[in-house]
Amino acid sequence: MKASDYIVSYLAQNGVDVVFGYIGGMITHLVDSLGKSDEVRFVQTYHEQTASMAAEGYALESGKIGVAISTSGPGATNMATGIADAYFGNIPVVYITGQVNTYEYKYDKPIRQQGFQETDVVSIVKPITKYAVMVDKPENLCFELEKAIHIATTGRKGPVLIDLPMNISRADINPEQMRHYEPETPQKSQIDISLLADALSKAKYPMVLVGGGCIDAREEVDVFVRKYNLPVVVSLMGKGIVDETYENYLGMIGSYGNRCANLSFAKVDLLIALGSRLDTRQTGAKIDGFVPNGKIIHVDIDDNELKCHRILNRILFNTDVSAFLTQVLQADMAFSTSLGWIEWLQQIKQKYSQEQEVARFVSNKAPYMVMQELNKITKQGDIITADIGQNQMWAAQTIAMKPNQRFVTSGGLAPMGFSLPVAIGMAFANPSKAIYCITGDGGLHMAVQSLLLISQYKLNIKVIVMNNSVLGMITQFQHLYFDSRMYATTQQGGYILPSLEDIAKAYNLPYYQVDGSCPCFKQELQKGGCIVDCLIGESTVVSPKLEYDKPIYNMLPLLDDGEIKFLCSQLDGNEDCL
Repeated sequence: MKASDYIVSYLAQNGVDVVFGYIGGMITHLVDSLGKSDEVRFVQTYHEQTASMAAEGYALESGKIGVAISTSGPGATNMATGIADAYFGNIPVVYITGQVNTYEYKYDKPIRQQGFQETDVVSIVKPITKYAVMVDKPENLCFELEKAIHIATTGRKGPVLIDLPMNISRADINPEQMRHYEPETPQKSQIDISLLADALSKAKYPMVLVGGGCIDAREEVDVFVRKYNLPVVVSLMGKGIVDETYENYLGMIGSYGNRCANLSFAKVDLLIALGSRLDTRQTGAKIDGFVPNGKIIHVDIDDNELKCHRILNRILFNTDVSAFLTQVLQADMAFSTSLGWIEWLQQIKQKYSQEQEVARFVSNKAPYMVMQELNKITKQGDIITADIGQNQMWAAQTIAMKPNQRFVTSGGLAPMGFSLPVAIGMAFANPSKAIYCITGDGGLHMAVQSLLLISQYKLNIKVIVMNNSVLGMITQFQHLYFDSRMYATTQQGGYILPSLEDIAKAYNLPYYQVDGSCPCFKQELQKGGCIVDCLIGESTVVSPKLEYDKPIYNMLPLLDDGEIKFLCSQLDGNEDCL
């Protein structure tokens, strides 16, 4: 059996029915095997970075492993951004790169290169993969393929890479006579629920933080917070996991979180952090202002994340969230959140909602009006992907997730140009769903070649371009800290935008232009893929925003100290924050 044929058949056995990539000399045997397959489809993506991120989207929506392939050298290095994103985003993807024939490879020779387009991709990606290996002996192929997929899909999930020399991919093999991988059976961790029960019994003002690590524990999270009537906030990566119609949902916390959610931390004395790293984008740099006199129950599958941390007042549980909550729910603790705490949070939620924030502090409301319009037209089950920059934060702050909707963005590597290729992968995983791909004009530039896939395969992706003709997140930064010197971010500073209407025409997509100050999305958007050019004006801001040296509960624009003290006193008569 030809090795490349075996690889395709093994992927099919693992439920993979789409592989994304860009053909090249060293990967041609594998592409040919994919082309002959009746079970696995090869999608040519026009750029390897698109392939690498589309594989992430496929994995997220299908629940299977994603697969992306490329040729050696520049093909492999072009995939590196997506590989890194999958690593920081905990997404199980197998990346297969072609390599020169083993007899052309330099190995330990003190030369830069021997074969044409030869590159030591394994060394390049080792820091951003769970496992990376070059299979340079045919007899090792089954073992390494099985090992890589197991590693990608167990524990804290993530990407793996197999570098495949051309002479190995065309070799004749007999899988039944080859070595196979036998994974060790993991030991189940025991959880001391009494630590959580004790902390809850002493807490007056508990809060649950749902992070991206809860993605496979949606049901358990929902049952847990409702059973104990617990208030809940999400991190950026946790958005979409919680049903936002839940009455005790406060919003997103963090540097660009909702003010009502962040403001609640003025009084939180017990934080149950589920599947969240508690990085500075969530806590703020001033960590002594983050639950300073309370306790944090910190649940994470990665023991290194728990141990290598700057916040000390934590009770650690090294396990996955689903196992943790399953045991907690079985224990049936005697606890119920106090009515006074819930009522105070409801007042905060109403008075400092995102709608109130925009009305009080934002002059150009167009970006937020576009997001509110999206709230009106999206339906249960729809997918929303967001790019990087102001568009990401407008979406995360404003879009109210309906049941069974998904919100997908990148919060670790955070590469511009993410939302379009990840939407494409999700569309191939589930063609029946409508996908709203939110991006900025800058992010669209980074992934423009991906547009062709929407029209080519008739994907139901609506590309919502938040068009301010500037790199808005950086202009906001330049305004705050660089005396409004807009180098490289505006037309005057060297950044220009081509005609999106002409781009839509070139890629054979319907084009609609919307006035962001009075957005009205037409019925045509319901029909399929298109580009919606939302003109929102150059002067745009994200509000609120956490300043570097401020505690999480007081964001820019800053509230008066008297206002915060008054709010605190409304809960317990004490003006001071905890």
